[in-house]
Amino acid sequence: MESIGVVVNPIAGMGGRVGLKGTDGNVAEARRRGAEPRAPDRAREALRSLHRRAPDLTVYTAAGAMGERAVRDAGYEPAVVYEPADADASDTEPVSTTADDTRAAVRALLERGHQTASDEPSECTRSDDGVDLVFFVGGDGTAVDVAEVLEAAEGETPMLGVPAGVKIYSSVFGVTPADAGRIAAEFDRTETREVNDIDEDAYREGEVRTELKAVVPVPVAPAVQSSKQVSSGSVESLATGFAREVEPSRTYVFGPGGTVGAIEEELGIDPSPLGVDVWRAAERDDSAGNAAGANAEHGELLAHDAAESDILEVLTDPVTIVVSPIGGQGFVFGRGNHQISPAVIRRADEIAVVAAAEKLDEIDSLRVDTDDEEIDEELRGWLQVRTGRFTTRLVNVV
Repeated sequence: MESIGVVVNPIAGMGGRVGLKGTDGNVAEARRRGAEPRAPDRAREALRSLHRRAPDLTVYTAAGAMGERAVRDAGYEPAVVYEPADADASDTEPVSTTADDTRAAVRALLERGHQTASDEPSECTRSDDGVDLVFFVGGDGTAVDVAEVLEAAEGETPMLGVPAGVKIYSSVFGVTPADAGRIAAEFDRTETREVNDIDEDAYREGEVRTELKAVVPVPVAPAVQSSKQVSSGSVESLATGFAREVEPSRTYVFGPGGTVGAIEEELGIDPSPLGVDVWRAAERDDSAGNAAGANAEHGELLAHDAAESDILEVLTDPVTIVVSPIGGQGFVFGRGNHQISPAVIRRADEIAVVAAAEKLDEIDSLRVDTDDEEIDEELRGWLQVRTGRFTTRLVNVV
């Protein structure tokens, strides 16, 4: 590979920690809630990984926060082929880039021509001068925008994503930013993979509506994540066993997903299926002869569908975080549960991972991607995952 095109969606992932479950159409609300950009830092991490392995690449990109700044910080001298309207905004300043900017930037990368935000969109076909890989930073929505342009070009330019969005259902992303950079530097062949997206409004209401948007060439590597699988296997015995063992006076942070939701239901809590809930078990009632028991009368719901700030506000020690891995990917932190941030994880003295045995059969290992390398390193290693009322399985966190 001689050249690469870089596009960063600088607002990707901003809605995660503030509980919006996505940023599409909600940038202003995310900022009002105090959201901070995460995509620029993840872009730098990925590009530094790339630069260590391929320092002599020719890098084409968009101006400012859409790529140029991160590319320079990684050690490359980029060729800017597209300028969005607010190219001069810093990483900490509000930006107003849109899906149209992403698509226009990708067209410019394929054409290697200069285009500004005021230019009319044009048809584009890949020329011999086109980049060898479109390397983008964002989530599923960004992946759709990139894929649409590549498909319209009717060429064979591959794409590879750096995961920075709240939801990652597509199988076109590196597992981590560093993995994405390594893959971009070392791949020698591609295969077709799926680009999926969901209806964010339905997602915020607790319903997952996925749709296949494109099938595109992607570099072949073990560290390209699989499509997310939505599993609905029975977890009744697991939920019953967990609920009967809740500790009095302990605070539980329940992550999203059906498996954790089943535990909440067993405790008498109405779960937010794709959000995070915080519940505190009551003090021990010696007259009852046991611990907190398995219904909401023995506990208090402190926060429902909570943002990171909501969680931190109500936490009281001791704290258990309860999460379930994403089927087909194995992520326990960093996909769909950004509200459980490094700050929240640091407050916990216990992390409980729960999963039906059938789900674990689909996963070779568990993964974490919290934006905090120290936390990620602490979480790595062999972990006991609860699979039933009395059963557990050791799974490696890599």
